[in-house]
Amino acid sequence: MAAAAAAAADRPGRLVSLTGLRFWAAAAVFAFHASFEGVFADAGVGDAVAGLFSKAGWAGVSFFFVLSGFVLAWSARPDDPARRFVRRRLARIYPAHLVTALLAFALLAAAGGVAAGEVIPNLLLLQAWSPRLDVFISGNPVSWSLSCELLFYLCFPLLWRWLSRVRPSRLWWYAGSVTAAVVAVPLVAGVLPAEPLVSMPDGTTGLWQYWFVYVLPPVRALEFVLGILLARLVREGLWRGPGPVPAAALAVVGCGLATRLPYLYGLVAALVVPLALLICAVAVRDVDGRGTALTGRTMRWLGETSFAFYLVHRLVLTYGHQVLGTGRSWSTPVAALLLLVAFAVCLLLARLLYVAVERPFTRLLGPRPIPTRLANGDLTCPSRSTSGSTTSAPSP
Repeated sequence: MAAAAAAAADRPGRLVSLTGLRFWAAAAVFAFHASFEGVFADAGVGDAVAGLFSKAGWAGVSFFFVLSGFVLAWSARPDDPARRFVRRRLARIYPAHLVTALLAFALLAAAGGVAAGEVIPNLLLLQAWSPRLDVFISGNPVSWSLSCELLFYLCFPLLWRWLSRVRPSRLWWYAGSVTAAVVAVPLVAGVLPAEPLVSMPDGTTGLWQYWFVYVLPPVRALEFVLGILLARLVREGLWRGPGPVPAAALAVVGCGLATRLPYLYGLVAALVVPLALLICAVAVRDVDGRGTALTGRTMRWLGETSFAFYLVHRLVLTYGHQVLGTGRSWSTPVAALLLLVAFAVCLLLARLLYVAVERPFTRLLGPRPIPTRLANGDLTCPSRSTSGSTTSAPSP
């Protein structure tokens, strides 16, 4: 009995709120893509909706990149071999990507054909390394971000070996330096050619500059590394920041500020700090046992479906619009209703993809579950250090 009690005391808590928050990030990306689908016949309403969600997509993707580093660092095991770790992560993302990519290419082929130069990099998750627009948004356009995630997963064992040894007293310095590097990326991009121009939803910029700032995996890895450092700060008990509500408000302000900055600065630089504050604020609430409004069963259900939702939503919006009439628009009430229907269809298809592909392949291709990770997929966490003096790597 004493041993069982000790094991229960050491059992990690759950970052349930971050599981739920993942869905809101995916929903933000949906709103962003829906806003420029052109379904509103009233141009004033369409412009207002596009302006309201003009930075939601960029914020959602940046959130996922920072969160990836945070979660992987949070649950890192010193006895987890790199090969097993990478296999587990690939099992998590690749089967669902393959299904949606093949579907996307089949739809494109039916509409007029595709080139092998687009298909092969996409299927291998290498598309984001190419500065060609037709390559990095090939197939299912949102899958370019998985190309970045693949690099993150391959590099994480080495990154963690280094960053887990950083002394707690230096963590803030490291986090500040990485944040400064993220903010400086658009400045570096200025040396790249400003041509050819590419028209983006809320701005026109040079293709090479956009690709460097927003798509290139090594550049986006800065946000991933920041997430690792943030996890260590919270783990060590060194995090000092606002609570979830003020942090969420700052994220909204960051999105507004991003619309006022030069286009390249509004993609990531203006959003990374508010998103970092939000992730840490929510994590701290869970670690301290106070929880948030994101901890309910519904939010956990939505959170575990969020990755599949992210993968299917652009296909539903694009091809759903084509089925109803390419270029067609509707009155404001009808357009709003159609977007709600599209959202529900995305959610239904996402759950099907999760249940039929993502979850079974994760179980099949991944190793046996680590005992300290919950069966329902909630993120797990150790208790934070109250002294901030420990230098050992976090255990799961």
